[in-house]
Amino acid sequence: MNEHISLQQVTLRFETLTVLENIDLSLTKGEFVVLLGPSGCGKSTILNLLAGFTQPQQGRVLCGGEPVRQPHPSRGMIFQQPNLFPWLNVLENVTFGPRLRKHNRAEVDARAREWLARVGLAGFEDHAPWQLSGGMKQRVALARAWLPGPEVLLLDEPFGALDAQTRMMMQELLRAAWLETQTTLLFVTHDVEEALFLADRVLVMSARPGRIVEDIRLPFGRERDIETLASEPHYGDIKHHVLQRVRQEAKRHLAPLNEGER
Repeated sequence: MNEHISLQQVTLRFETLTVLENIDLSLTKGEFVVLLGPSGCGKSTILNLLAGFTQPQQGRVLCGGEPVRQPHPSRGMIFQQPNLFPWLNVLENVTFGPRLRKHNRAEVDARAREWLARVGLAGFEDHAPWQLSGGMKQRVALARAWLPGPEVLLLDEPFGALDAQTRMMMQELLRAAWLETQTTLLFVTHDVEEALFLADRVLVMSARPGRIVEDIRLPFGRERDIETLASEPHYGDIKHHVLQRVRQEAKRHLAPLNEGER
């Protein structure tokens, strides 16, 4: 299969700090890949590169074989905080981007209502953000990101601030939308169980400077169930292995800090 998005030998520095070093990463169309690694290893920076928010000093960032030089509606992004406009209602928040680009208002509103229904928010179109729970706000962000029909969706710990029950519900909503649309997804998390439920592949990153140290293709199939996943053959072994790798890299990240305190 052809690569849909890729980083090829990418190195990125901020002044004297090397954040990413010789990163090679690729996703095929419709693939769901999760990035795992210690804090500060450059996971979010990879998303920013693919979104077009920043450029590398070395290497290439490609989408559909073309260089990524700036943001584009074909590459959506969801952050940890939903970042809704408090002066707009739910429907207006979801349709803000397409309306700004002067798309047909009636068509955009109709599609937005469909997406709000998919994420369980039918009937909340006229509510203000302050009237919503944290999970409901993130569902608005999910509908807003998917409304333009992006080819690629980049997700930076979008469920990290939610309680455990709401987080599981959001994971199921995300998987259902992905299976329906076959959008290419790159998802950042620190949660190993979340990664194993969501992903086709898990990429483990090293401590800074960030590199891809392991690429793990999960054997569970796409039609997985969050309640029964732990009983799948090899789930326990894979979880143990991934936890061990992430902990190794986290210890490497903390070692220089501990040495500096002596």
